[in-house]
This record gives sequence, structure tokens and C-alpha cells, in this order.
Amino acid sequence: MSGSTTATPPQQPTAEQETASRQHYLHWFRHTAPYINAHRDKTFVLALSGEAVAHANFDNIVHDIALLDSLGVRLVLVHGARPQIDSRLNELGISSQFHNGRRITEQNERNAVIEAASGVRSRIEGLLSMGVANSPMHGAAIRVCGGNFVTAKPVGVIDGIDHGFTGDVRKIDTGAIHQLLAQNNIVLLSNLGYSTTGEVFNLCAEDLAARVAVALGADKLIVFGEDDGLLDENGQLIRECLSQTISDSTNLLPERKAALEYALSHKVSRCHLLSHITDGALLSELFSRDGIGTLFTDSGYESLSQASIDDVGGILEIISPLEEAGVLVKRSRELLEAEIDRFWVIQRDGMVISCAALYCYPDADTSQHAAEIACVATHPDYRGGERAERLLKHIEKQAKNSGISTLFVLTTQTAHWFQEQGFTPSSLETLPSGKLSLYNYQRNAKVFSKAVE
Repeated sequence: MSGSTTATPPQQPTAEQETASRQHYLHWFRHTAPYINAHRDKTFVLALSGEAVAHANFDNIVHDIALLDSLGVRLVLVHGARPQIDSRLNELGISSQFHNGRRITEQNERNAVIEAASGVRSRIEGLLSMGVANSPMHGAAIRVCGGNFVTAKPVGVIDGIDHGFTGDVRKIDTGAIHQLLAQNNIVLLSNLGYSTTGEVFNLCAEDLAARVAVALGADKLIVFGEDDGLLDENGQLIRECLSQTISDSTNLLPERKAALEYALSHKVSRCHLLSHITDGALLSELFSRDGIGTLFTDSGYESLSQASIDDVGGILEIISPLEEAGVLVKRSRELLEAEIDRFWVIQRDGMVISCAALYCYPDADTSQHAAEIACVATHPDYRGGERAERLLKHIEKQAKNSGISTLFVLTTQTAHWFQEQGFTPSSLETLPSGKLSLYNYQRNAKVFSKAVE
């Protein structure tokens, strides 16, 4: 027939492409194991704005929340309802007033706020209750619990303006929340608080989430926003930064900025800012090394930096007992001073509490470059806080940026720890010639290596 066209059948992947795809999936899945183990039985508080709940990607976020629950993560979800409240007030012909970014909740607006928050809560509970076959929620059987766990108080009069039924958090029933989490429930909190006089107050969801995280001693506060995370002056994503950087941000809403600052200043050691628009952002952030959003950490007492000559005494204090025990090779003060630029340290209030070193061995004959991780040690009073792991990850990034292809360690008594960090047994023949010539056969240290990715 004139003008007709023949549809091109979809191209099937080749066997090589299918194999490559399968290997990529297996590689990713296997590398999630350390994160699965690290997150199990930990408490995460998720701040979900009303915009996040209304977005088309929210169904995917719920699927990811269900996966976290199945992996043993204890979850508290705190939702907002700003756009839903706006929509309900518009239907009623009511225009809200704001002061310093906060809604003034008048008497005639309170029912609309309650209705909007209840609607958002019902949507979240409904999505978490799904279990149809051939869906990510199949067999989940999630229990969602809530209650009057948040006692609120009125904001009152600020700058001469009465904020009506806009409230602040007064108290959180942490005992009840912990009990529900211990029973494998997801706890869902709305942007509503209740007073001892029986009144209902409209709360800032981000502030509530931060205060819940602090009160529970949560391991993480995860805040969802429109952007992928914190952006620099060029609009580029900042993947990891110290808490002080929050005040300099240009793309953070005031309420989110205040929530992150409060949580970090009150010992929630890890806060994340993610996009509710990007599919899989939650899983990518929690189960990969580099993440996909911004990780905030508080360095109020601890900082990681390259060592200086002033740190020699602190390093010696940590490594000397381990040298005497034969765990580490002995280093004189003179040698340590000469090699101090190869060391990295974690300091707590000016005191060196952990250290590690990187010694590079470039191969002039090939493009392969190897480096030794050495002198990994933590002060006895501060072991168990994953500081050595933090140093190791930082040094691995430095090695990658320096073009290092392989990391190796020589150890006599800490083989299992290095294996837990991804190192595998290797042979003496794999050592760079410069290191092999110095190998102490009497010490008989074992060799472990790891490819830099």
C-alpha cells in the first residue's frame, strides 16, 4: 500500500550484553552486603514533605521504604502537608498568612490543616499496606503505627503577631516510639501535635523530624527535597560536607536548614539530603559508597585531616603500645616526622584519636600503581566508633584520585578486619618490587590486596 511503513522490531540484547548486565547487577548486589549489615537494627528518621508525598515518584519511595523495613531498619516517617493544606484552604476561599516562613494557623484554618494532614497520612498508610502479587510490596505485611506521641505548645505571639494554632514541639514520647519500633512497626507521625488541654497544633514537619531524631538517638535523619542535595555556587552537587557548610547553602529552604543544623548539633551524626524526584535516591544513598545526595556530618568534636608535624606526638601515643605488642612495625620519631605527610588523622577536640598512612609505589614500566595502607590504629578509648573505617574510606578516595590501581596491606594480627573492609588474601609476588625488597620474612606478615574502584 502506498505510503505504508514497516515497523522495526525491537532489537534483542546480545548474549554478551545480557552477560554484562547480569554481572553488573551481581557486582552491585554483592557490594550492598556491608551496608545491609551496617543498617540492620539502626533507627532512621525520614522527613517527607507534602510535596514529596504528592509527587509521582512517591510510590517508588514507598517501595524503597518497604525494602528498608524488610532489611531490619527501624523507621520513623514524619510527613508534612503544605501543598495539601494550601489546596484545601483554596477550596474554602481562605488565604493563609505567613510570618518568617511559617504559616499562621487561624481558628478557621485549623480544621483544614487537620483534614489535609489526615489525607496525607491515609495516602501513606494505604501505599504501605499494598501487597498485590507481582509488585515490590508483595508479601511485605508492613504494620504502620501512630498516636499522640508528640506534645505541642503554641508558638504564641512573635513580633506582635499571634500565630494561633501554629505550634512547636514540647515533648516526644520516646518510650512508646521505641516500643513500637522494637516490635517491627513503622512509626508514622503527622505534622500535628497535641496539647495537654486537648488542642491540636500545626507543626513544621522538618523541625518535628529533627527533634524526633534527636530524642530517639537516631542513627540517621534523612530529609527529602526537590534538589538532589546541597549545591555549590556553580549548581554542582556536594556529596559530603561538614555541618558548618549548611549555613552557607543557597538552595536549602529555611525550615530544612534549621532542621539539619539542629539534628547535627544535637549528636545525630549522619544527616542526608535527597531528592524526592529521583527514582531510587534513598537506596542509592544508603547502599553505595558515593551515594547520590548530600551527607552532612558534625565535626564539632572530631575532624579528619592530613597529619602535620604537630600530630607526631599524638600518633606515637596511639601506635607505641601496638608496636610493643607486635601488631605494628616499629617507627622511630625521626622516621615518623620524615613521613608525616603520608599520614591522615582523626582528631577529637584537638587530640589525635585515630591514624592511618598511605605509601605509594608507582611502577615505571607499566600503568599499574600500587599503594600500601599502613599504621591503621585507634586510641583504645575510642575504638568501636568506626573511625578506622572512616579513615580507610578517605584514604581510598585519595588513592583513587592519585591514579592508584591497587591497595595492599601487610598484617600479622588484623587480617579479619581488613577482609571485612574488602581486602582479599594475596601473595608476596604481587607486592611492588620496592616493597618486596624490604619484606621482613621473620615477621611473616600476611599480604592482602584490594582493587581501587
